[in-house]
Amino acid sequence: MATFMDVHHGMNGITQDQLAQAHQADLAIEKDEHVHFMQAWADPESGTVYCLSEAPDAEAVQRVHERAGHRADEIHAVPFKV
Repeated sequence: MATFMDVHHGMNGITQDQLAQAHQADLAIEKDEHVHFMQAWADPESGTVYCLSEAPDAEAVQRVHERAGHRADEIHAVPFKV
């Protein structure tokens, strides 16, 4: 499994509860695509949300996000972590 960081733009004013709900929506269906969403972060002022996941490929990450109702604007492979 590879690691990915995806980015969502335009989520200005997102609350912690809304972020938790969006993350739970991903978790509810992630197994269908063999994806595991590990963490999500948000900056409500800039409207940027970041999600860290493990998945077979970026397309699987996007399929989960699309089904959950919040398509990612960017998905980046993260080949190194410490």
